[in-house]
Amino acid sequence: MRPTRGSNAAAAPSSAGIGKRGEKGYGVAISDPMTGTEKRAAAGLALIFALRMLGLFMILPVFSVLAGDLEGATPQLVGLAIGAYGFTQALLQIPFGLLSDRIGRKTVIATGLLLFAGGSVLAAEADSIYQVIAGRALQGSGAIAAAVMALAADLTREQHRTKAMAAIGMSIGLAFAVSMVAGPAVGHWLGLSGLFWTTAVLALLGLLGLFFVVPKPVSMRFHREAEVQPGRFGSVLINPDLLRLDFGILALHCMLTATFVVLPVALREFTQIPTFQQSYLYLPVMAASLLFMVPLVIVAEKKRRMKSTFLLAVALIALSEAGLARFHTDLYGIAGCLLVFFTGFNLLEALLPSLISKIAPVDLKGTAMGVYSSSQFLGAFLGGAAGGWLHGRYGLEAVFWFDAGLAGLWLCIALWMKTPRQVSSLLLNIALPDPREAPPLAHALRKLPGVVEAVVVPEESVAYLKIDKQRLDEERLEALIDRFTRSGNSEMDSDGFGQNSKRSEEKSPEPQPVES
Repeated sequence: MRPTRGSNAAAAPSSAGIGKRGEKGYGVAISDPMTGTEKRAAAGLALIFALRMLGLFMILPVFSVLAGDLEGATPQLVGLAIGAYGFTQALLQIPFGLLSDRIGRKTVIATGLLLFAGGSVLAAEADSIYQVIAGRALQGSGAIAAAVMALAADLTREQHRTKAMAAIGMSIGLAFAVSMVAGPAVGHWLGLSGLFWTTAVLALLGLLGLFFVVPKPVSMRFHREAEVQPGRFGSVLINPDLLRLDFGILALHCMLTATFVVLPVALREFTQIPTFQQSYLYLPVMAASLLFMVPLVIVAEKKRRMKSTFLLAVALIALSEAGLARFHTDLYGIAGCLLVFFTGFNLLEALLPSLISKIAPVDLKGTAMGVYSSSQFLGAFLGGAAGGWLHGRYGLEAVFWFDAGLAGLWLCIALWMKTPRQVSSLLLNIALPDPREAPPLAHALRKLPGVVEAVVVPEESVAYLKIDKQRLDEERLEALIDRFTRSGNSEMDSDGFGQNSKRSEEKSPEPQPVES
């Protein structure tokens, strides 16, 4: 992989992005807001992701019921059709991300959206379950997640990159919530074929957004915080703390997919709720679960109760699945269990990426997230396959007990996780006069109070740091970076300043932070 080096597409002149003291917020304050180009990039890429995920998830709450008329449909094949996209997505998302370094981000994203649209059309025209399975697999082969994240990094400066990534992340959560409400309504009005035609239209709308909303990057750069380093997979795959999180996201999406292989059937058979009216169940449940989730996220992050909140969320999943196994014949029982399930699910969807960021080596965040995302999609495939098989062989109650057991196993594994450090990621733009100064600068950075990890990559002109915001001395950090970038003097004393030197009193350019 040899990405083209160049300036950031959204970068302003050298004076832009220089911060001023006195502003609220962490570290070296940033006075300049996001540019119009950056806002367009964040909004456009978030829209593309939302449209694609909406198309993938809309079938989730209704497919098991609507697929009954397809030739050859069995519970096993229905489950396979629901999860088929996860297999191809897991298989191709990292290769597509690497390919985008060579042939361009937009080219890969456009190809992925066309593949997704083609899979939707194939499934819409299907009269057998096998054709739907093929269509869903083709949908998943349009694996654009890694390329979208890389393009977002190309189009935003470091101090605003987290905002763009957060916008994309929120769009995924919003798309999932909307799909749970819209899926039953669209399925009722248009049928299964119309549902897939709708997803094809959403993919084409995403294609329009790509070319008419998302700016064209001037050049591409490699971003360690957003992209995979193939040669460093070993460092990620032997890290037990990261592997626990990878298993967790696999288990979470396995349980989600398996649950919705049988839940629509339970609602139809035991509560007699028409397909359209199931939206009235999902809407208040999803809204209430988000209200319960938000204060728990605040407790985890602000009150430094990350591990206990994480364990609580996994326990909620286990409790809800056991409850569904017991109360799946009662409407109010299903509603209550779904409220508990989605509270835990939404909480885990917020906490797991944060834990990856805290635990992964500072210069391997992109690689760790690549493995994590692949585990997520693989979990969706396994959940569909396992849920369909269990439903066909042992009945729908067995699926809920399987999920409860998997959540219990996850809880046991999570008990052994270390309490994560309360650290944030920080990127500093640097321009060393001599690349040989990178190791001394990294060493000096690691000696500063509040700096937990530091890696300096001179060819990228970036220092990757993990910091404790409560302990970091901003002025000493600024002085240290200023001394290296202005003079290249690497003779540092124990405090991180040059020997026999005085700190410059003149105002100097400040490093540009990114928090995550």
